[in-house]
Amino acid sequence: MNKNNGNNSINGQMVIGVTMGEPAGIGPEVVVKALAEPAIRKAAKFIVFGMNEQLCYAADKAEIEPFWDRFQHEKISREYPHKVVVADYDEYQVPPGVKEPSTVGGEASIHFCLDAIEAARAGIIDALVTAPISKTSWKLAGAKWPGHTEMLAAKCKSPRKAMMFVAGPLKVALATIHTGLFDVRHEFTIGCVFEPIDLLNTALKQYFGIENPKIGVAALNPHAGEAGQFGDEEQRIISPAILLAQEQGINCMGPYPADTLFLRAARGEFDAVVAMYHDQGMIPVKLLAFEEAVNITIGLPIIRTSPAHGTAFDIVGKNMADASSMTAAINTAIQMASIKKMHQPVQIKAASNAH
Repeated sequence: MNKNNGNNSINGQMVIGVTMGEPAGIGPEVVVKALAEPAIRKAAKFIVFGMNEQLCYAADKAEIEPFWDRFQHEKISREYPHKVVVADYDEYQVPPGVKEPSTVGGEASIHFCLDAIEAARAGIIDALVTAPISKTSWKLAGAKWPGHTEMLAAKCKSPRKAMMFVAGPLKVALATIHTGLFDVRHEFTIGCVFEPIDLLNTALKQYFGIENPKIGVAALNPHAGEAGQFGDEEQRIISPAILLAQEQGINCMGPYPADTLFLRAARGEFDAVVAMYHDQGMIPVKLLAFEEAVNITIGLPIIRTSPAHGTAFDIVGKNMADASSMTAAINTAIQMASIKKMHQPVQIKAASNAH
């Protein structure tokens, strides 16, 4: 399909994979709007794992002239001679009027993700950006995983993983994720605090070029427990996890009261923060950069980012979706892949010298 716009002929660039997400959500709209930006298309080549029909519909609603070329998804290649290519899954049909979870929506978005993960592992794409999926659609489709993170960890055979967010000046990793607040105590261990500290330290070095990251670790309780007056988790769990990390050479400190730690990090005192539970970390992230926050899965052998919002079924088809978070997720993926690539020759050379 579609005419080249003069930008669709550059070879040898980084290749970023983008999954379209839930076909009936705002994924198609934010993908089209983000990739329509000339600066984005100048920075890399893109393969969109999705449905051409949904993307064309979204482009029409946004009055954007289609700027991509279409190929069948069975023919995914790094060597496409175009800046943006849609790997089209035309075997799935989701009418444009559908604005709710469905079995077919789940089947399609699962297929996009599985193929994109395989492409990343095979080196066809240098990083993966995932548009929002509907967990309900995945459940209707009989998915083995509740969401992206679990699928990525299983397919990449990564037993260790953590959720990280970038929000303007703030970088945050979570010790516990989608756990009820009163249930956090059942999985709150030294290991569950140490793991995000360790993975965050590695990610900041490998993907953000920070040689010796300074990580602040949040307390769980008010006033960091006040020496056990308001809970002893700081003494029993968080402090031992920090000590374990320090013994491995990680520059981390705490536990600090969460009500001041995020402000200190946003002002540059720390490179990143480890939060103890979901809302403790997500409230400052969304307060600081609601429209541009980026979700990153760390601990994987591949780069994966995503916008920090959901499917927003209520505004589908109204040309109201803000693509800022998707744009930020794509830019972050490009930045991470570029820094990783810069360090690879050094690592390969060092390995060869060792022999």
